[in-house]
Amino acid sequence: MTRVLVVDDQFLIRAGLAGLLEAAPGFEVVGEAADGEEAVRLAAETRPDVILMDIRMPGVNGIEATERILAEADGRPPRVLVLTTFDLDEYVYGALRAGASGFLLKDSGPERLLAAVTAVEGGDALFAPSVTRRLVEAFARRQAPAPAEPAPPDLAVLTSRETEVLKLTARGLSNVEIADRLYISEATVKTHLNRTMSKLDLGSRAQAVVLAYETGLVTPGG
Repeated sequence: MTRVLVVDDQFLIRAGLAGLLEAAPGFEVVGEAADGEEAVRLAAETRPDVILMDIRMPGVNGIEATERILAEADGRPPRVLVLTTFDLDEYVYGALRAGASGFLLKDSGPERLLAAVTAVEGGDALFAPSVTRRLVEAFARRQAPAPAEPAPPDLAVLTSRETEVLKLTARGLSNVEIADRLYISEATVKTHLNRTMSKLDLGSRAQAVVLAYETGLVTPGG
């Protein structure tokens, strides 16, 4: 049973998402929140597997709520899917940096929603790596880290093979494609990626892609 917390400031959307999940086998809605502050509280109380997180909300927005929830998680942190109206909403980029596992368009159909929640709960990204790359490239061209932001981790802690895997991941290749390119097994690719994320203190594949662009390991269109 996948336990889901639904967060959206619009009642009809929130109720619709909750109703869809409750009607489908294998899902349990453990709470509904109308803003980020309530989401942080309910996440701590209910410990969901997946959180459907709206971004634009009054008070604490979805990005801040995601950061707080993941930072305060006791044990296995929940997977966060951000909800957005536009597939290139600039807030989605911020949500990925905060540790969200992916994003879901609000006009997605019921089957897409259920498949997305299932995929993310299992540890996969919500969307294809190529979509992650397109999103990151679109905003990496216009956004430079503010001077006040902390410096990104030093990639020198990675082995040459881990660096290769990170670079190909950021280029949008799947684990199978990376394995074929480097003549290694898919399991080995996963091992390298997991070690990379552990060394760099990253919570998701999407965060690894963002970091690869921010550190200059790969460049948009390069």
